[in-house]
Amino acid sequence: MVTKKAEQQAVYWTEISDSVSRRFHFEADGQVSMKVVDDSRAVIHKMVDCFYNKFFPSGYPYSVSEGYLRYTQFRALQHITSAALSVLSTQSLLFAAGLRPTPAQATAILRDGMQHVGKLICSNLGARMDSEPKSWRILADVLFDLGTGLEVLSPLCPHLFLEVAGLGNFAKGIAVVAARATRLPIYSSFAKEGNLSDLFAKGEAISTLFNVVGLGAGISLASTICSSMQGKLVVGPLLSILHVYSVVEEIQAVPVNTLNSQRTAMIVADFLKAGKISSPADLRYQEDLLFTGRLIEDAGNVKVGRALRKVVKPSKLRELKQIFLEEKFLLSHGNEWVDMVLEQDATGEDALRGWLVAAYAADIGKSSHEPSASALQEAYDKMNDVFPPFLSELQAKGWHTDRFLDGTGSRFSW
Repeated sequence: MVTKKAEQQAVYWTEISDSVSRRFHFEADGQVSMKVVDDSRAVIHKMVDCFYNKFFPSGYPYSVSEGYLRYTQFRALQHITSAALSVLSTQSLLFAAGLRPTPAQATAILRDGMQHVGKLICSNLGARMDSEPKSWRILADVLFDLGTGLEVLSPLCPHLFLEVAGLGNFAKGIAVVAARATRLPIYSSFAKEGNLSDLFAKGEAISTLFNVVGLGAGISLASTICSSMQGKLVVGPLLSILHVYSVVEEIQAVPVNTLNSQRTAMIVADFLKAGKISSPADLRYQEDLLFTGRLIEDAGNVKVGRALRKVVKPSKLRELKQIFLEEKFLLSHGNEWVDMVLEQDATGEDALRGWLVAAYAADIGKSSHEPSASALQEAYDKMNDVFPPFLSELQAKGWHTDRFLDGTGSRFSW
């Protein structure tokens, strides 16, 4: 039995790590408080620690997934080059407008209007961005550089100034929406301890810091090398190449842990070939960011998202439903691939079950063009045998199986 006196007695302890002594004790409300008692580290080490505290999530590197440092390094470089390009494009626009107030005001209105049009068009593509955040994030920066390039070139065609500036901002509008929409899925992939808000806040702090650095670099370039159009034509493409390279490296480091068509196929292929479950970190550099809808033969050449009426003949619908009576998917074998159609409320687990059946059926029926009903039944039974441990290990590796992100793919309901 704990006495009231014992309850009121504070519990203190001291921890020494990396030449820093920290004293901990429990507050009355049960929270732990900490005070630095002695810090004999060199000044440079204190500065580095301060930088980590300001710009990295609490508990770094243990509170984030693998690849966060590389992602952050190239993100910093991306922001520097992006901000520098923005300065150059703004300078060119001012030259092209002749620094006259009225045209400049009209241009600003047109530019903003075209950017809003781009945002509205892109806002309808949110589901696809959830499914393929990496590809859309890269596309966003390519479009941003395209828009910036048009602005930089605007002094070469002053008679088309409004058209060029408007088109440039249209591309930038799409880029802004795509970049913002993919930010949350990317941050979510790094969160490990319910620290998404901390990750987001520190990530935005890094963006702000290095955007300021990039603006300074851009101002310096604009007043020296890039004060002429010839200088811009040399430096602009170099900055753009470095910018896109940084984005690609940054995005490839992201271990996206949600299931879409490509990642599901890669998981199933690795499981069937090597008997192992790949983690998000294992697959991050294997994703095809250009051809996201590619078919993977080792995973059964499955394609998801086509309408039920286009993939299943009425005469076969009843037969398939009998085989997959309790399931939320249907499989239809075509000449080049296997179509999987999901029910409206199907989850990632349902998609995984269907994918395994398709892969096993493809292996069983290699000799025939289309697996028979008995082959499908055998594949289905085999899937049921392996699925419980398969799913448990998949979730233990960090995959989120509660949803399947098929973009704007078609689903059905009975």
